[in-house]
Amino acid sequence: MEEAKLIASEINKGNFSPLYLLYGEEPYYIDAIADLIEQKALAEEEKAFNQLIVYGKDALIEDIVSQAKRYPMMAERQLIVVKEAQHLSRQIDGLQEYAKHPLQSTILVLCYKYQKPDKRKGVFKAFQKNGTTLESKKIYDNKIPSWINDLIHRKGFTAQPAVPHLLFEFLGTDLSRIEKEIDKLSIHIEKGALITPDIVEQHIGISKDYNNFELINALAHKNTKKAFGIIQYFSQNSKNHPTVVTVSILFGFFSKVMKYQTLSNKSQAPKALGVHPYFIKDYEIASRNYPMRKISGIIASIREVDLKSKGVGANLSHGDILKELLIEVLK
Repeated sequence: MEEAKLIASEINKGNFSPLYLLYGEEPYYIDAIADLIEQKALAEEEKAFNQLIVYGKDALIEDIVSQAKRYPMMAERQLIVVKEAQHLSRQIDGLQEYAKHPLQSTILVLCYKYQKPDKRKGVFKAFQKNGTTLESKKIYDNKIPSWINDLIHRKGFTAQPAVPHLLFEFLGTDLSRIEKEIDKLSIHIEKGALITPDIVEQHIGISKDYNNFELINALAHKNTKKAFGIIQYFSQNSKNHPTVVTVSILFGFFSKVMKYQTLSNKSQAPKALGVHPYFIKDYEIASRNYPMRKISGIIASIREVDLKSKGVGANLSHGDILKELLIEVLK
């Protein structure tokens, strides 16, 4: 997120705003900027008298304003961080007058998670005019593997193309959790090392052989034995491999195979499908193995299975539901 990078760059240079309003659906960037300010704003010996961390559920706006108006003790500035500030939404107008004329020796940070403040209000406009605001937007699921790859590079490593997809599949959309797992992984490998699926399996516990990426590969090649082996593994490890996720991924894959078949210039497939070039081979092979009419039937079957996995019109285990789908796909 470019805006967050620019704000972080200014903080690292020692250029602080007196006000920060960090808000939005994605908590990762809100926490990252707030943590960076905590690290950079004060020396350790200054924090005892000049740093205050409060939580929205337990705070009152008048107390925050009173604290913000005091001067630092034996330091250049003081820092006030209000975490979970969304709980102050009914009181937040009380910050408007202070935000119009903030004390330059105070850094006031509001971490307003999972929602947006009313941008029409004067308090928001005051923060925008006299401080720094950041809207931390949710990253679309299909962009998360690229985000993971960028994070791995920023931490001084490289990764084989399958690695970000493995991490995304296993860890989901929680960016903070993903970063923690990569940090754990970095303890075991040298800086600059290439991260492979084997390394991920060894140190994070994600199977490089039994995952949705390998299931797609098996179906693309019509490898029946491999596909059913993966589904059997999923049924025994349903907590880490929820059926709804597998069904969603299969729907996306076959929808893109259908789109691949309609492309007149196959060299444009990675961009047209939004797929890393490393994975295009699977779409090419599946396109040969599944004619358009067959894919239409598969997509219809996936829609039915999606309903069954949610308990509509079936009393089957999730493993049996997926096996039923594979029979439809591979017959």
